[in-house]
Amino acid sequence: MRSTRRRTWALLAAAAGVAGLLAPVAVSAAGRAQSGAAAPLVPEPGPSGAECRTAIEGSQVVAYCHNPYPTTDLVRLHTECARWWDVDADGGAVAVQPGRTVKLEDRCWKEVGSAWVSHSVSS
Repeated sequence: MRSTRRRTWALLAAAAGVAGLLAPVAVSAAGRAQSGAAAPLVPEPGPSGAECRTAIEGSQVVAYCHNPYPTTDLVRLHTECARWWDVDADGGAVAVQPGRTVKLEDRCWKEVGSAWVSHSVSS
């Protein structure tokens, strides 16, 4: 009879311990589920920024950027040369006015490793 009582108390204590460990997880999950429904909606930013097409041909890089939006976009051409001794270049910022297209050019002495355009939208 004694061993049955000890076993019962041990099982109850283990069950209480497991319930105590799982309670914070359940509360946290319930809070996350409710916060998604009650969170205020943040307005989506309007579209902005120029659309750029970059072409690499040999050691030359050319990028055409067109801005169809009503805000001015500052674009910069970044060129990374393939050879370790060739100088990488970051071009100056060029303002692309609404409805305008600009041409950005750069070159390496030898092959071009990669090229990309960065944007900074201004009002």
